[in-house]
This record gives sequence, C-alpha cells and structure tokens, in this order.
Amino acid sequence: MVIVFALVALLVLSVVVVGNWWMWRRLFRDTTRAPGLVRRAGVVVIAGGWALTIGGLVAERTGAPFWLQQVLAWPGFLWLALAMYLMLGVLAGELVRPLLRRWLERRARAGEAVPVPEPEPVPVAAAGPADPPPPSATDTPADSATPPGGPLATPTRRLFVSRVIAGTAAAAAVGTVGYGTYGVLRGPKVKRVTVPLAKLPRAAHGYRIAVVSDVHLGPVLGRGFAQKVVDTINGTQPDLIAVVGDLVDGSVKDLGPAAAPLAGLRARHGAYFVTGNHEYFSGAEQWVEEVRRLGLRPLENARTELPHFDLAGVNDIAGESEGQGPDFARALGDRDRARACVLLAHQPVQIHDAVDHGVDLQLSGHTHGGQLWPGNLVAGLANPTLAGLERYGDTQLYVSRGAGAWGPPTRVGAESDITVIELASRQA
Repeated sequence: MVIVFALVALLVLSVVVVGNWWMWRRLFRDTTRAPGLVRRAGVVVIAGGWALTIGGLVAERTGAPFWLQQVLAWPGFLWLALAMYLMLGVLAGELVRPLLRRWLERRARAGEAVPVPEPEPVPVAAAGPADPPPPSATDTPADSATPPGGPLATPTRRLFVSRVIAGTAAAAAVGTVGYGTYGVLRGPKVKRVTVPLAKLPRAAHGYRIAVVSDVHLGPVLGRGFAQKVVDTINGTQPDLIAVVGDLVDGSVKDLGPAAAPLAGLRARHGAYFVTGNHEYFSGAEQWVEEVRRLGLRPLENARTELPHFDLAGVNDIAGESEGQGPDFARALGDRDRARACVLLAHQPVQIHDAVDHGVDLQLSGHTHGGQLWPGNLVAGLANPTLAGLERYGDTQLYVSRGAGAWGPPTRVGAESDITVIELASRQA
C-alpha cells in the first residue's frame, strides 16, 4: 500500500513539474529572443508562487503563528488559482497555435502574390545625360527586401504567435481569478428554493430555513467576511438558521475574534450547527463549545422537536477517526415517523443513511459546487449531488454551494450562496 501511494505521489509530482516547465516555456522562453531577465523572472515567479502555496498549506495545517499563516495564505492561495488557469490557457493555446500560424502564412503568401505595377516609360529625349536610368520592376532597394519568412519577420512569425497566445492566456487567467476573487470577497448572494414536504402540516407552510455552509473563516476570510454572512442571513428574516459545517479553518485561539459576529444571528427558532470535516482539522470539540457560547445550538447526533417538524443533525464523517462520527440511530432512531423531519448533515454522501431512516429533507454543503471550474467535474464524481435540490426515493437532498471558499478565495463557475429554503405543505 505504501509503495502504491509513493508511486502515485511520484507520478503526480512529475506531472506538476513537467506542466510547470511547459508553462514557463510557453509564457517566458518562447516569447523572448534570448536568455535574459524575463526568463529568469519567469523562473522566480513560478517557483516562488509554488513555494508560497506549499508554505501556506503547511503553516495552516501545523498551527504556525497566525500572522505567518496570513502572510503566506493570500499570495500562496491566489497563485494556486492563477497557476491552474494559466495552465488551462497554455493548453488551449496549443490548439490555437497551429491555426494562427497557418492564417499568418496564408496572409504572407497572399501579400507576396500581389503584382508589382510596371513604371511609366520615360521618353529618351527627356532624359538628360546626368539622369539615372529609371528603376525596373525587378530592382528593389536592399533595405526594403521582403525578409525571410514573409512580412512578419520582425518579430518573426513564430515569436509573434507565441507572444499573442501567451499574452492572451495570461490576461484571461488574471481576469478570471480577479473576477472570481471579487465574487467571494463581495459576499454570498441569497438563493431561494421552495421544497414541498408531504408530512408538513398546513400551519408550517412557508416556513423559512436559512442554510449556510462552508464559510471557511481562516487566514484569508476573517471577521469582516463573517459580518457580511451574518448581515445577509439576518436580512432574509428566517424562521430558523442552519449552519451545516466547515465554518472554520483554524483554532478558536486564532479565529475566535473572526467568528464573534455569529453571536448576532437572529431567527425566530434560533440557529443550529453541525460539524464539517474541516472542524475536525481544527479541533471540533473546542469549536462546538465556542459556537454554543455564541448562541448557536450544536446538534451532535441529536434531534429537537420544533412545533411542526423534527430537526436533526449528525456529525461529519471525518469525526469517525476521533470516535465522534455520525450516529443516525441516535439522532433519528426513536422519532415519530409521522412527523416531517429535516436533517443537517455536512456531506451529501450521507443521504443514503438519511433515506434508510425516513428523513424528508437533508440539508448539506461540502462540495462548494466545485468552486473552481473544471473542479466541478471532479466534485461531481465524488458526491451524489453537486449542488441544488434532488430526490432520492422519499427523501430530498439540498446541497448549498457554500458562502466562502477554501484555499484560493476564488470561485469560478460556482457562485457562493446562502440559501433560504421555504418549506411548502401539500395540504395548503
């Protein structure tokens, strides 16, 4: 098993190294005439970017001083996103490159085929003895000769193509990452979804649950971002707030001040919390106590009976390594199945246990909707539902894209959201 892991790690490392070498070649070597400052700067940018990324990840996971985590996180995580889109741009350029070169070659050939007009004849008598003979159609000054390779010899056609493709790839990558980062820092948008429940009584028709997941407070997203999330939730005037995991990336010591605005959450029936996998990277027990202190009610494999339906919550799967994994029997085993039941569970893969226990609606997060396209293709393979509402037998599953972001504070093709679930009674 260790040998297989080592071989896979070596293969991944080789692909990353070769990919970055190719990126450097296309962006820096092929766009310059000779070795020099630009090529050396390219090595520094790419190698330095990855050094910051690795440093940021290691600092976060090893509990390095928080100021150091913050210093490394911003440039390191942004480079991670930028490198990915630069690589995609370079790959797309490989498809465009031959087409652009052929087009330029056709233009060059078309330019060479244009006939040169014959000069007007000059009468012999009109030409004085000191007058030079008129130039013929074949006489061309040496400095105006068509350079080798056609009209685009300075810079050469190959250099011109490389610069156009590299510049386009770089501009597209910077623009994509810039816009995606702005979208995260601006704060999540509100999404509204109506979910009919067969067992919901008429009196609960229109009941609103604000679902927020994957806030990921940490070295990048701090107190200001938490306040935006709280203000957005309170602005929806929900009946109940459900925080479905991955609230933080760090310890209470470092992130307690960042999480403090959560004390301002307001809902008629309160705010509830379940753990996500990142809580177990950060000290789940201390965060359960901290959110309780802030006024949220943790549901650790537990259930509460609200006036018109049951609300249950289970721990995340990551808690199994600490003996604190999900326990559906404890949370749901003795409940009255005639009542509607809403379950908070961080990961969508927990839907199969929810179906077995007769849950009507499961609310989850975890996927980020893929966060960075084309990451949605990978996330879609690992989760039964990537985002949105789907039905599994008699159980419905809603997956939020999340409010924040992990790693790069950037989203592409998966906007952050806070979802207001409006329950609908079929008896209404």
